[in-house]
Amino acid sequence: MKERILRAVVEEIQMSGMRFTVDNITERMGISKKTIYEHFSSKEEIIQTIVERILKETDEKTNNIIADQTLTLIEKVKNLMLVLPEYYQIYDRPVLEGMKRYYPDLWQNINDSLQEDWEELEQIIEEGIKQGEVESNYSTVVIMKVLIEAFNTTFDQGFFYQNNITVNEALTQIVDILLYGIIPEDKRR
Repeated sequence: MKERILRAVVEEIQMSGMRFTVDNITERMGISKKTIYEHFSSKEEIIQTIVERILKETDEKTNNIIADQTLTLIEKVKNLMLVLPEYYQIYDRPVLEGMKRYYPDLWQNINDSLQEDWEELEQIIEEGIKQGEVESNYSTVVIMKVLIEAFNTTFDQGFFYQNNITVNEALTQIVDILLYGIIPEDKRR
């Protein structure tokens, strides 16, 4: 039941943003408030549980990629950029703006975690430059700015849904464009 509640809350957040009520969840699920409160003490605890799971899952995936000695540097960069947690729907601009407004501590946790991930990616890119696997003519600062801005486009999930592209497909295409360009390999000089 706890998992069903969490999934229903994520769906409700997608529909109503952070201003959803426990009544919205009970209506969605056809259960009583008592059932929800048997598993969670408050709406904030539900949201906190979702955020903690996202952060834990993202950290585990990121750490596994970084530690994987079988991956090349470029594969690590690509895989790190493609990490999406189970409840990726929370990584949506309106949802994050609502979280920042109504649950600033939880938003700060997400923001800090993303910043940490970017710092780890930057270290890998700097290592790639040293090893000659990443173009050394580009500033790391510029590379990171482009990667971050490209990733941030996935926060506009509505755009992708309107164009029948999943967030995962969009992110994969964005990363491929960034890493390999838009010119077919056989057309490159």
